Amino acid sequence: MSSASSDSSLLIREDSYVTLHYRISLASGPGEGEVFADTFTGRPATLQLGAGQWAPGMEGPLVGHAEGERFSYTLAPVHAYGDRNPELIQRVTLAMLREHAGDENFEPGDLVEFQAPNGAKYSGIFKEKDATTAVFDFNHPLAGHALQIDVAILGVM
Repeated sequence: MSSASSDSSLLIREDSYVTLHYRISLASGPGEGEVFADTFTGRPATLQLGAGQWAPGMEGPLVGHAEGERFSYTLAPVHAYGDRNPELIQRVTLAMLREHAGDENFEPGDLVEFQAPNGAKYSGIFKEKDATTAVFDFNHPLAGHALQIDVAILGVM
């Protein structure tokens, strides 16, 4: 730990609001080293731990650290966005695609948002289509990847 205040009220708890800079990089797989998100080059972020803004496994290593600390940690896929699930690669009809996504003309790699009948929204990566169907990957883009997370804690409430 770096030298930070010993005031325990400034230590991160499981329900703290934390203002921080962070960088999330891929620590495994074909894109290893690629930066997925980086606030060090702009405005810091504020997270409410336990509110679902980050996966619980990503938040856990923050707990117990103090304002002013800078540190890094690596997470296995199971503690970040999980392993890739082959069942989340789905084939949908073009009629369903038009109805729930509003279009059927996408390029491979496009992130497409769908509206479910109950009003919920979900997204998938367009992979390919044929005359009657299209294939989407509904896994989180970071699923199956270990992550390197670099943080600088700016404030704790």
